[in-house]
Amino acid sequence: MSQVTLPHDAKAGPTKPEVRAVTLDKLDLRPTDHFVDVGSCTGSVTIEAARRVERVTAVERKPDRLDVTRKNLAANDYDADVTLREAEAPDGLPADADAMFVGGSRNFEAVLDHAVDTGVDRVVMNVSRVEPAGDAIEAFRERGMLSAVVQMQVSHGYELAGATSFRSNNPVYVVVGRRDVEGL
Repeated sequence: MSQVTLPHDAKAGPTKPEVRAVTLDKLDLRPTDHFVDVGSCTGSVTIEAARRVERVTAVERKPDRLDVTRKNLAANDYDADVTLREAEAPDGLPADADAMFVGGSRNFEAVLDHAVDTGVDRVVMNVSRVEPAGDAIEAFRERGMLSAVVQMQVSHGYELAGATSFRSNNPVYVVVGRRDVEGL
């Protein structure tokens, strides 16, 4: 995976590289896909997807965060046609998406309903808190799209007293949905 440059910060922090790698793998992006990033924040997922697909729509409700997405996009190379929309999802979501990433839990049920209603093939939602993760799993299941759930715990090594120790990031739940799945 190529390096993403994020010179601008949105205080919410970007999706970490290891989590992005698993998220994008689960999205199974194809070159002809129209990808939607719901809650783009720093744009880290938008940038990674824009290197893999033809079209990307990034939707962000906060104008300052959308500006961070815009600035970080400008600092990176990609070939996709990228559209930025300031809206609170599900408003602003296109009706022709193939794959969708939901980066937060705000209005996620309405976003999932939009995905089902418009025939989105693949949806991945990342959640960092236990209770919303359970809610997300149930919402995916209720819509007949729950394909997998992955809990990730990433730790990074650092030197401590001449040896290597590890500092853990918060765990992340990666909830994976696919249209027409048997389910878990």
